[in-house]
Amino acid sequence: MTSGTRSHLKVLKRLLLVAVGMFGFGFAMVPLYDVFCDLTGLNGKTGGRAAVASIEPQLDRTVMVEFIASVNQSMPWDFQPKVIRMEVHPGQMYRTSYYARNRTDHAMVGQAIPSVAPGVAAPHFKKTECFCFTEQEFAAGEGRDMPLLFMVDPELPDDVGVVTLSYTFFDKQKAIN
Repeated sequence: MTSGTRSHLKVLKRLLLVAVGMFGFGFAMVPLYDVFCDLTGLNGKTGGRAAVASIEPQLDRTVMVEFIASVNQSMPWDFQPKVIRMEVHPGQMYRTSYYARNRTDHAMVGQAIPSVAPGVAAPHFKKTECFCFTEQEFAAGEGRDMPLLFMVDPELPDDVGVVTLSYTFFDKQKAIN
C-alpha cells in the first residue's frame, strides 16, 4: 500500500467517525433540549400536570391570556381555541376549550404541543386538565371540544400583563415514521 493510499484511508476513517458522531449528537439533541427547556423555562415550554394547592386569587390584578392554535403543515385538521383571549385573576382557576376536527377519511392520532410566551411566564402557567397531556385519537371526520383547565400563578412577575398560550397539533403517526 502506498503512502497516498494510507493517507486517503486515514482521512476516510476520520470522516466516517465525524459522520457517526454527528448522527449520535443529532439523535441526542431532542431529549437534551427538552431537559434544558424544563430546567431554564426557555422556549415557553410548560410542564406537565400542575398540582395546584388552595391559592388566594389576586382579585386586584388581571392578566390577559391569549389563546393561539395551529397545526403542523402536514396535519389535515381544523384546530382553534373557543375564545381568543380571556382576562384572568392570578390564582383563580379558569376553564376554556379548543375545538379540533379530523378532515380526513381515516382515523388519525395527534399530539398538541404547548408553548407559553413570554418565556418568563411559562413556569407560572399551570394546567390541571389539558388535552395536551395525552395523544388525541380522532375517527375519520370526527370533531370535538377539548377542555383546558388552567391558572396563572400569582408569582407571575408584575411587569407581565399578557400571556400567550399557543398549541401546535402534530400528526403522531408521521412523527413516528
